[in-house]
Amino acid sequence: MIEDRLERVFAGAGCRGSVAVLDIDGPGRVALGDDELVVAASTFKIAVALELFCQGAEGGLDLTERVRLSPSRATPGGQGFCVFEDDAEASLRDVARMRVTISDNTAAGVLIRRVSVARIHARLAGLGLDRIRLAGTIRQEFEAMGRDAGFGGWAEMEHAMRAAGSPQEADRIWQRVLSAPSLRPGRVTSATAGHMAALLRLIWRDEAGPAEACAAVRTLLGQQRLTRRIAAGWGDEVRVAAKSGTVPGCVSNDVSRSPCSRDRPNPVRGRPRPIPSSARPPGCVSSICADSTEDVPPAQPTTRLCRSCTAG
Repeated sequence: MIEDRLERVFAGAGCRGSVAVLDIDGPGRVALGDDELVVAASTFKIAVALELFCQGAEGGLDLTERVRLSPSRATPGGQGFCVFEDDAEASLRDVARMRVTISDNTAAGVLIRRVSVARIHARLAGLGLDRIRLAGTIRQEFEAMGRDAGFGGWAEMEHAMRAAGSPQEADRIWQRVLSAPSLRPGRVTSATAGHMAALLRLIWRDEAGPAEACAAVRTLLGQQRLTRRIAAGWGDEVRVAAKSGTVPGCVSNDVSRSPCSRDRPNPVRGRPRPIPSSARPPGCVSSICADSTEDVPPAQPTTRLCRSCTAG
């Protein structure tokens, strides 16, 4: 059975995982642990993007509104606005693009505060997706993890890691973060594979909100730079729209639309690329799930969604 094959992929990578695969235009479904609550990492940014563009389409905010971002208020993340030395200004729409395409944590914090966690949760609840839950901004979550690890906050923890006398000592500090109660599913921003796949299905069907809002989210997901993981299961001719999320040493997530494009009248069904069992689980999972689907005639195009969560 396909579930057994998926279990072997995760076991071979030394981790546990959950998977949800849905046909956009049909009843097809593959699931493994799809109702298990897991750490969402950056995949939750899809829900923030949806709320932003829905509010824009509904007249609640102006997507061209200018936002000033200051290095003093940046959220750690390794790329994006957090590495800037000077204040920067961008529209809400372009801040959203930074948040999704390179997973900019500072951009995510700005937009969460702008649209509000309560509004995000209300829209998700209205869609029947109440198991996608934000715990707050990323900065708030980082600060809680730093304190749980025995430091004054995230900055103090980062300083301790940089000042560590050896890589082993730095790793021991990071392990304290990974064991923090505030990083457990339900305490940190969390979701299930099933609800994340369902969210993407609604977005692709223009049923998650106004059509123009859904289209804007689809565009951003198609521009994400970090698509090498789940896209590894497909050839170069296949377009994969995705959002990844990672907590090093804890979780590696992918939410994607693959392998064919709804934009084409006669979508080309990409053939899964043969990849070794040692490859990253998301690529293997994507390939296996596609293998499980019989060819669909061009008159009945079916798009696959795959969301996999892996924990080290």
